[in-house]
Amino acid sequence: MPYLLRVLSASTLILCLATGIAQAQSAPPPTAVTVVEMQPQSVTLTTTLPGRVAASAEAEVRPQVNGIITERFFREGGHVNEGDPLFRIDPDTYAAVVQQAQASVKQVEVEVKFAKTEVDRVTELRQNNVASQQALDNVISTYDSALAALEVAKAQLNAAEIDLARTTINAQLSGEIGLAQVSHGALVTASQASPLAVIRDIDPVYVDVTQSASDLLRWQRGQTELDLADADRTVRLTLADGSDFRETGTLTAAEHNVNPQTGVVTLRMQFANPDRLLLPGMYVQVDLPVELADDVYLVPQEGVNRDRRGRPIAWVVNADNVVEERQLSILQDRNADWVVNEGLAPGDRLIVAGFQKTAPGATVTPEPRPAE
Repeated sequence: MPYLLRVLSASTLILCLATGIAQAQSAPPPTAVTVVEMQPQSVTLTTTLPGRVAASAEAEVRPQVNGIITERFFREGGHVNEGDPLFRIDPDTYAAVVQQAQASVKQVEVEVKFAKTEVDRVTELRQNNVASQQALDNVISTYDSALAALEVAKAQLNAAEIDLARTTINAQLSGEIGLAQVSHGALVTASQASPLAVIRDIDPVYVDVTQSASDLLRWQRGQTELDLADADRTVRLTLADGSDFRETGTLTAAEHNVNPQTGVVTLRMQFANPDRLLLPGMYVQVDLPVELADDVYLVPQEGVNRDRRGRPIAWVVNADNVVEERQLSILQDRNADWVVNEGLAPGDRLIVAGFQKTAPGATVTPEPRPAE
């Protein structure tokens, strides 16, 4: 009987060993996950500010003389150059005034010539003691008065010619002209309240944004200048449809006044606008560099999840190919990445794909993400 037990025990042991070997041979390999190796770097942090586009220059076209509009020379919504004719006011009345002024000048010139002849004649008589000094003084006074009258007549002629020239209203600015606010036959008056049209220079354009006074104080104290010594200072735009504007800009000015109700300051950026894509009044968002962050990580957003408390976490693969959970501290987003300053170490392999088949503590097979 003991012999039989020993035989059965040996058989059972052999059966268990065979089962264990079979199970080991049939066990699945570790789950494959896609990882990205993290390395610290310096990143320029930005702030996103809402703004409005404004023309870099604007001129309202108004008449400087009264009259009836007889012609319009420009195409509405088109481009005009400085000096181009825009409107013409009926010039007949002003041409008649010029002719009258010219006649007045000729008349006074005759009077001057006659007064000069009298001065020469009486001077000669005085030298011969035929005329008195009083007579000479009188003709000299008449001559001087005629000269003064000639200057007045010439000034009146010049003013009449200026008014005649102003019957053609020219562009005082190169840019894009808007809709005409008057039509042929309309009566206009000098310096009227409503403009005939508006010209705007939209290449380049300004973008006005608001920033808190506390941030402005920081910039003025030089902290940002120090932090941004080696950073990218480029200002970028995001359009209303979410697309990026291809031209970059620069910060050109800040308003020296804080709004007492909102505590903000207006900043002005300048952007080239060769395609005339930006129009005055358009809403945009400005990405403005504020400081340079050192020893931070650009973490792909698909590699960051949230725990039950909403805190950002990431899974990394350690040296033993075991998944570890890390809690992160995020500064801001940057395109498709998060800027992380705490929670990672140089060389960490962060999982960006394969979360569904693994969990912290599991052994995995890390595979580097293919370069894009």
